[in-house]
Amino acid sequence: MYTKLEEILKNAMQELNYNYEPKVIKSNVETVDFQCDDAFKLAKEYHKAPFVIAEEIVTKIKEDKNFSNYFKEISVSKPGFINISVSDTLINKSLKELITQDKFGVNKENETIVLDYGGPNVAKPLHVGHLRTAIIGQAINNILKFKGNKTIADVHLGDIGTQMGQVIYGILNDFPNQNYEDIDFDLNYLNVTYPKMSALCKEDEEVRKKCAEITKKLQEGDKNYRILWDKIYKLSVNDIKRIYDYLDVHFDYWYGESDAYKQFPEMMKYLEDNNYVKLDNGAKIIDVKEDDDKIDIPPCIIQKSDGAYLYATSDLGTIWQRKKDFNPDEIIYVVDARQSMYFTQIFRASKKTHIFDGKLVHYGNGTVNGKDNKPFKTRTGGALKLEDLIKEVKKEFINLRPENKNMDEQDLDKIVNSILKFADLQNDLTRNYIFDIKKFSEVNGKTGPYILYTYLRINKLLTGNDGNLSDNIYNDIDRKLRLKLLEVTNVIEQASKERRPHYLASYLYELSVIANNFYQNNHMTGLEGQIKNDYNIVLSFNNLVLKTLLNLLGIHIPKTM
Repeated sequence: MYTKLEEILKNAMQELNYNYEPKVIKSNVETVDFQCDDAFKLAKEYHKAPFVIAEEIVTKIKEDKNFSNYFKEISVSKPGFINISVSDTLINKSLKELITQDKFGVNKENETIVLDYGGPNVAKPLHVGHLRTAIIGQAINNILKFKGNKTIADVHLGDIGTQMGQVIYGILNDFPNQNYEDIDFDLNYLNVTYPKMSALCKEDEEVRKKCAEITKKLQEGDKNYRILWDKIYKLSVNDIKRIYDYLDVHFDYWYGESDAYKQFPEMMKYLEDNNYVKLDNGAKIIDVKEDDDKIDIPPCIIQKSDGAYLYATSDLGTIWQRKKDFNPDEIIYVVDARQSMYFTQIFRASKKTHIFDGKLVHYGNGTVNGKDNKPFKTRTGGALKLEDLIKEVKKEFINLRPENKNMDEQDLDKIVNSILKFADLQNDLTRNYIFDIKKFSEVNGKTGPYILYTYLRINKLLTGNDGNLSDNIYNDIDRKLRLKLLEVTNVIEQASKERRPHYLASYLYELSVIANNFYQNNHMTGLEGQIKNDYNIVLSFNNLVLKTLLNLLGIHIPKTM
């Protein structure tokens, strides 16, 4: 429908000698379906009043003998908006076409895109801050794949940084005089040891130095430390995978910083042979400043004066590896927005050195906050474990209604996922938001359970159809539902282009509200003939849209709720 309306507007503009590609948008006015604001842009170029240009365009469109096939009304409101109400004929013609199209007629793409999301540190439990990167990254991945792109997801583990030296130091102190192969510990030990050692390093400079030395030797390949590293890695990563599996978050590769280290000899030789690095007080740096910078952009340090490598070296090594292994068109990073300066440095270093000339994008996400509007913490002030948040959500939903206690466990897990994900994905990824467990667990309001309930309620009403939608629209709410369904293609295109999953979440909620209105005002029981057939077709397609977009957000529908 959008395409047809834009085609009609463009033809009218061309006949008036306006060379322009018009854009139709949904109207916020209750009595108007769409609007076009392009008269304002044309006014600047052609030095006419917007209202005059808009009137010319509308008059030209009304001269068309097929006008009534497309429009119920088209008019101009000051200072130059073109208001469009489409005909029932166009609505039904467009809906019939849409129902037959694969993937709702979205434009196919064929790029290779690496997505870097998740980013947990080995030896540390996943906390609530890991929720956003994981589910936003997975949703973007799903959307891009739906469009036909080849996507490659990499978790990018922090598996050889400072925390590993701290945990190894703790192990050596807790298991003295034991062979490295014989030292045995479990996940609970790791969960206690890391925060204890991290706090100790802040209090004791001597301990901090010893931990840093262990980290450096580990990075250089110390065999004994590597034995302990392997044990830590297996315990921690198995637990990380368990929680990501629960959230239906998946990765094609479980690479970490340790894999990037394998690239360093080749990459450092390339950088030095091409004079891309320079010495600064013994450290090796890449200057990333640009002449038009409004703020100071520090150089990218890739090797300290003592020979130690940094996160920047690891990330450049990772880009080096991705270029070599996958040759992608684009690499996407879904990482906390507070690291934007760091990614500016990394991306510039990559471009200036031609490590990767493709597209590099950081989609910086905001934080999940508690009711105090600060990043979610436990009552003792520590970072809330992601597993504990999941348990709290599950408990809250079970306690909402007595019947929830008897739910099938798989269905319950799907609902918990919907609560967590929809609460997050309904927000623009750049925004911080307050996670209110009680509010987001409700079956009413803008929540995951509300969307799931809508689908299941409608599914019970469906009784089959012959696939032949008539040209009838029976009432205003019927018309609103059909118009809303026609937005789905544009919504997916926009979400894909801007990598903003919240467009899908907002649309799902708006569609669910209209669909609920539809079945409450158009009682299916007792209907016969064409009207029953038409309603079944429209509602079946409604549920296909709901299910498809929920899947793109990583939300799956339970059998009952």
